[in-house]
Amino acid sequence: MSWDDLTGQAEAVATLRAAAAGDGLTHSWLLTGPPGSGRSVLAYAFAAALIARPGHEAETEAQVAARTHPDLGVLSTEGVTILRKDVKEFVTSSYFSPSVGRYRVMVIEDADRMAELSSNVLLKALEEPPPRTIWILCAPSDADLLPTVRSRVRTVRLRVPDVAEVAELISRRDGVSLPEATRAAREAQSHIGMAHRLATNAEARDRRARTLELALGIRSVSGAVLAAAELLEVAGADAKAITEERDAEERASALRSLGIEPGGTVPAGLRAQLKSLEEDQKRRATRSLRDGLDRILVDLLSLYRDILLMQLGVTSDPVNLAIYSELDAAARATTPAATLATLDAITEARTRIEGNVAPALALEAMLITAVRDTAPVR
Repeated sequence: MSWDDLTGQAEAVATLRAAAAGDGLTHSWLLTGPPGSGRSVLAYAFAAALIARPGHEAETEAQVAARTHPDLGVLSTEGVTILRKDVKEFVTSSYFSPSVGRYRVMVIEDADRMAELSSNVLLKALEEPPPRTIWILCAPSDADLLPTVRSRVRTVRLRVPDVAEVAELISRRDGVSLPEATRAAREAQSHIGMAHRLATNAEARDRRARTLELALGIRSVSGAVLAAAELLEVAGADAKAITEERDAEERASALRSLGIEPGGTVPAGLRAQLKSLEEDQKRRATRSLRDGLDRILVDLLSLYRDILLMQLGVTSDPVNLAIYSELDAAARATTPAATLATLDAITEARTRIEGNVAPALALEAMLITAVRDTAPVR
């Protein structure tokens, strides 16, 4: 959560540190960068620096990290979109004066998930903000927000850190060897969160390896259909691993707060509250499954990009260096044009799944383009 948890973002850190000290501070900011670049980490480090009074920096950082500081507002979603009613409530709370800190800071993670109506609710607050309220929005790109919102924020762009920078951070922070951290950083394509997961979670590594194995083993249309089914199962298992334990804890906590013993009958008058929790968990499960599918597709993009570069004679190290011999065999079994068609199909599958096309159908259509003969192309 501190500035030290950021890697490869010296220019952005310098800009925000100076702003927190009063040099170039404005009332609304937009932090943009690719997934895993550290947008949220930077947002909360900036928030802590803005809120902290002299002599209270460590205490403020701890409270901001726990999201418990009274002068910090956070709006995020584990669903597909940020709801308008949530934005409206959040905007209302932004008009409270800071209670103990220098500023009241309002952070919106994944601001790109706001629909137009939700963005228009936010726009009013950005146009006429209270004097001691600072807005920090996070999104992959400024193009993901309405032009009217973009015109009212100062944008700070984060870059993709290189593999060595991410590996050093993972090794130092998570206590893994530098070679293991380097492999994780390379296979995560410098996505810090995913590199951490690959470096510290054997199941995540196994799921990724199985994804690539399935793709490389496709020899027929029927094989593509079977591979699509298994990839969907892999994504579901990944999503379940992330959400199942948390769902159970939330339900147990809700039952305790309602005074209901474990396994006890829920009175009719209290069922609506549990139903609301269950609906939130379903939305989170949907988002988690989509995220899992997208991780799989990003891994497949790296696989076929490696194959294409090998076919074109590019000598740089592939992302999937650990399976170099398999990449070489795949590169010789097809043509660059066919590989490029598969890359286009993967991109199309990502778009279709985000547009609510049935994941199984999107995966099948994509993997059918990956069917290839075992004999090398002459």
